[in-house]
Amino acid sequence: MAVEGGMKCVKFLLFFFNFIFWLCGLALIVVGILVQVSLHKTFVIKDAATSGAPIVVISIGVVIFFIAFFGCCGAWQESYCMVTTFAVLLSLISIVEIAAAITGYVYRKKVSAIVQDSLTEMITNYKNGTDQFRRAVDELQEEMKCCGVNSSADWRNFAPDGDTVPDSCCKNVTADCGVGAMMDAAKVYTDGCRHIMEEFLQKNLLWVIIAALVIAFLQIMGIVFACCLMRGIRSGYEVM
Repeated sequence: MAVEGGMKCVKFLLFFFNFIFWLCGLALIVVGILVQVSLHKTFVIKDAATSGAPIVVISIGVVIFFIAFFGCCGAWQESYCMVTTFAVLLSLISIVEIAAAITGYVYRKKVSAIVQDSLTEMITNYKNGTDQFRRAVDELQEEMKCCGVNSSADWRNFAPDGDTVPDSCCKNVTADCGVGAMMDAAKVYTDGCRHIMEEFLQKNLLWVIIAALVIAFLQIMGIVFACCLMRGIRSGYEVM
C-alpha cells in the first residue's frame, strides 16, 4: 500500500535528499583526493598521520555514493527493509564522519612538530638523496618561496664554506646562484619553510573538517526523513 498525504511528501523529500547525498559523496571524494595530493605532492612530509583524515573522507565518500543510490530505490519503492537499512548505514557513516572531523582537528595541533621533523630530515638527506628527492625539495622551496626549516641558515652544512644554499633558495634561480649567498636577502629567500608549510597543511585539513561536518549534518536530516517514512510505511502495513 502506497503512503499517502504527508508521508508522500516525506517520500519525495527523502528521494531528493538522497540525490543531495549522492552529490555530497562525490564532493567528499573530490575534496579527499585534492587534500591527499596536496599533502603528498612532495616527499618531505612522510608522517603516515597526514593521510588519515583524507583517506577516511575518500572512503566515506565512496560509501555514501552507493548508499545514496540504495536510499533512492528504497524511498521510491517504499520498501521498509531498504529504507531501514539505509537509515542504519547512514547513521554509522555520520558517526565515522564526525570521528574523522575530530581526528583532523586533533591532528592540526600536531602539524608543527611533524613539519619541523620532516623539513629537518629533508635538509639532512638532501646531499645523499636521490635525484627525485632533491627535485622534490627544490620544487618545494621554489613554489613556496622559502629556504630551510626556520631560515636559510639551516643549510649551513650544505657546503664546506658554510655560506652556500641550494639554487632553489634563490629568488631568480640560475646555476650556482646560491653560492656564498646564504644570508643575502637580495638573492635568496631567507625565511624558512616551516610556517608556510604549517599554514598550508592546516588550511587543507580545515577544509576536510568542514566538509565532513556539513555533510554529516545533512545526513542527520536524511536519517530523520527516513525514520518518518519507515513509520509511514509500517502504518500502511498495519492498516492492510
